[in-house]
Amino acid sequence: MSLSRRTARRSVHALGVTAASAALALGAAGYAFADDIGLFSASASCAGGKGVITVTDKDPSGAVAEVTVFLENNNADVRQVGTAQTVTGTAKGATISFAEDWEPNAVYRIHIESGEVDEDIDPFLTAPAKACKADDTATPSGTPSGTSSATASASPSESADTESPAPSEPSAGGEDTPAPAGNDVQPAAQQSNLAETGASSNTGLIVGVAALLVVLGGGAVFFGLRRRGSDDR
Repeated sequence: MSLSRRTARRSVHALGVTAASAALALGAAGYAFADDIGLFSASASCAGGKGVITVTDKDPSGAVAEVTVFLENNNADVRQVGTAQTVTGTAKGATISFAEDWEPNAVYRIHIESGEVDEDIDPFLTAPAKACKADDTATPSGTPSGTSSATASASPSESADTESPAPSEPSAGGEDTPAPAGNDVQPAAQQSNLAETGASSNTGLIVGVAALLVVLGGGAVFFGLRRRGSDDR
C-alpha cells in the first residue's frame, strides 16, 4: 500500500473520531446551561402603588427552577416572602413576581434550585431608595372643590338681579352639595408569569447538529475501511 493511501485512510479515521467527539460535546453543552446561576436575576419595582419583586430566568434549556425570596437583616433571614414559586426558563427570559411591600434600601436574598444549582443570586437584591406610593399611578377624579364652591356662591347673587329663579339654590345651612366623584381607575396589580415554556430552547438544534456530526463521522470511517479492503485484494 502506498504512503498516500495510508495517509488518506488515517485522515478519514481521524475525521470520524473528531466528528463523534464534537457531537458528544455539543449534546452535553445543551444541558449545561441549567447549572449556571448567572442566568437568573432579580429586581424590585412598583406596580399599582405596591411593591413587587421580579425574578427572571434566562435558561435556554427549559429547566424548571424553584425560587424562594427572603428578607435579610445583617446577613440573617428575617422572614420568607410569600411561598416558593417555580419558573421554566427560556432564552428570552421567563419571569415570576412576589408581592412585597418593601422598605427603601431593604435587602433580599433570592435562592435558586434547578438541576445542579442550589445557590443564591449574587449579589443580594437591594430595593430602591424611594418607596412605592399609591397616588403615583392613580388617575385624578372628580371636579375641583374650588369650582363647585364658586358656582354655588355665584348663584344667589345672580338670582337677585333677575326675575327668573336660579337653576339651583344653596342647601339650608349654607353647605354646598359636593360634586360627584369621578370613576377612579385603579391600576391592575402585576401578575406572575408562571411556567413559561421553553419554546425558544436551543436543545433541538444542538441535538440535530450532534446527530449530523455522528452520521458524518461514521460514514467517513466506513468509507476508509471499505477502501482499505479494496486495496488489500
